[in-house]
Amino acid sequence: MKICIIAELAPAKTFIPIIKRLEEHEIIGLMHGKEVKNILEPYCSSLYYIGKGRKITYKKNKLKSCYLIFKDIIRTTKVLRKIKPDLLLTCGNAGDVRKGIISANILHIPVLHIEQDIYNPIEMIAFADIITAPSKDYKEYLEREYLLKNVRNIGGYPHALYVLESEIKTCEEDDFILLVLGGDIKYHDVPKLIKTIESLDEKVLIVPFRFKTSYIKSLITSSKVKVLEGFVDLLSYIKNANAVIYCAGMGVTIEVAVLEIPSIKVAGFHYKHASVDLAKEVGIPIVKIQDIPKYLPNLKKPKAKSLIEGSKKSVNNVVKIIENFSFEKKEKSGFKSLKKIWDARSKFM
Repeated sequence: MKICIIAELAPAKTFIPIIKRLEEHEIIGLMHGKEVKNILEPYCSSLYYIGKGRKITYKKNKLKSCYLIFKDIIRTTKVLRKIKPDLLLTCGNAGDVRKGIISANILHIPVLHIEQDIYNPIEMIAFADIITAPSKDYKEYLEREYLLKNVRNIGGYPHALYVLESEIKTCEEDDFILLVLGGDIKYHDVPKLIKTIESLDEKVLIVPFRFKTSYIKSLITSSKVKVLEGFVDLLSYIKNANAVIYCAGMGVTIEVAVLEIPSIKVAGFHYKHASVDLAKEVGIPIVKIQDIPKYLPNLKKPKAKSLIEGSKKSVNNVVKIIENFSFEKKEKSGFKSLKKIWDARSKFM
């Protein structure tokens, strides 16, 4: 079977333990953002660049964004038409999923989507053939709240197994706190966060991910705070950190939990999110920016035993779904589900 995966950085990590167990199949990667190449390249027979995620900025040009998304959809459709895959795998709730599922539906390519965000999924999963959920309760939530069909419970998060199987390196830097700026913080809250981090009077390394490096640098006044540029081996930096403070979702939550690093999840605008549920489950406090200095000295290691056990089960279950995938035409959830999801997402926009 020829299988295509389309992914940004964090969802790519979800796919790795799965495709490592699909040795008899040809795996082709569609990169959404050039940073993902380092992760996918060892496991794919070929890679294609089909666009990138948008950085968080103060003012969004909606017309320009629509143009760029449309341009990426055309590019993705051309690549998929050339490759002619039997199956497309998607994961996450970013633009790569939207572009991939739209293009796959245009070309009548079946889609298996691994859903992890639950409360804030991308609306186009309404047109996936099969959707997976990490638990029975989440499966029932997706069916009840979004009227989604063909949802399967896989019993965990494959990303956690990726972390377990990864090689962790020693960093040149030592004795530091790591700050990860993902997608769960508003642009106007970043200056307040940087000011709070500087008040700690600790050595802090910042991974800017969703923000332009130049912007983050412009906010820094302390010599103890440094921005990491270019590709960052995030797992190694997390493992070598004294503590992690992060404004991000499921990916970083899983990584700090599995690596058992004392961490703070900054309370973001995604107040209802599966990563919030998981953080509470493993013992990671969710803290307002102004309260970070109070919580930091008393952090404990997360407890990830059940998360790790579930990850192994989930990978085996996804592999079984792929190996036994029925290519008969399925009834998709459709526009009613899309509308339900769109209304839910609008609360976070």
